[in-house]
Amino acid sequence: EVQLVESGGGLVQAGGSLRLSCAASGLRFDDYAIGWFRQAPGKEREGVSCINDDGGTYYADSVKGRFTVSRDAAAAYLQMGSLKPEDTAVYYCAAGSYCNGEELAGVNYWGKGTLVTVTS
Repeated sequence: EVQLVESGGGLVQAGGSLRLSCAASGLRFDDYAIGWFRQAPGKEREGVSCINDDGGTYYADSVKGRFTVSRDAAAAYLQMGSLKPEDTAVYYCAAGSYCNGEELAGVNYWGKGTLVTVTS
């Protein structure tokens, strides 16, 4: 069974940092691009960042310079800094075919999400 499990969310003040992790099991992790998405209350889900299987990285303009995506053999990470209240959302990781900019294309698997709340 394929599983993607996000962790690292929580409550943080504006200007603070969090590091999200996406632990994968049941799949050949190196074969997949990994995308990070978020969905804020009342808003549509949006792509935040994506990392290809070759390590190429992409970011939405709203997080460029503040977030850093990375990966190792069995997990992906999203280091988030200079957090703003508008970053408050449920953050999801997903495994798919390739990065179309910051959007992951051909999503095969989703995690269940982790909540990030940024207070002002």
